[in-house]
Amino acid sequence: MTGSFDLLIVGVGGQGVILAASVIGEACIIEEREVKAAETHGMAQRGGSVECHVRIDGHHGPLIPPGGADILMAFELLEALRYRHYLKPGGILVANRLIQVPTSVFMQKLEVPTEEKITAQLADLDPCILDADERAVNAGSPLTQNMVMVGAGSPHIPLAVESLEEAIRRSVPKKTIEINLRAFRLGREAAGGCK
Repeated sequence: MTGSFDLLIVGVGGQGVILAASVIGEACIIEEREVKAAETHGMAQRGGSVECHVRIDGHHGPLIPPGGADILMAFELLEALRYRHYLKPGGILVANRLIQVPTSVFMQKLEVPTEEKITAQLADLDPCILDADERAVNAGSPLTQNMVMVGAGSPHIPLAVESLEEAIRRSVPKKTIEINLRAFRLGREAAGGCK
């Protein structure tokens, strides 16, 4: 592969965004690929925004510039809207159907856009939107929705499925390996229904 491949993973605190980025980084190490990553997660433990930049190959800094991401993987629809400007023209958006109301919006009793309104605002990106939470439950644990999302994004990431699965084995607690692998595979299966 020539040049870099840039992936931005976004969500809210508690969704496993950082673990998802770590799995992808570990897969790069397995394949002896150059990888740089950066994360921001200020008030993440309170449901705040979390973003992880993962840059595979190339010779750049760790942060993806706006308009530079090959893939935006959003674990929540409002975060997909917030970070859509990071996608390059023709980039891929993979998003979880979940809408998690920010605490500030809830406290002020502000109107939350419906899923239909949000997806209409994302329609020009031809997104792959799936219910990662439901698939995680089907895998055996709602905590594995992050691996569902990694699976859903994996057909567009220039890493071998075997490397990603080995990275999952190395990154999650031993007793959860099979559940996380099932979640990853259910996400890959879901991505088959997208472009």
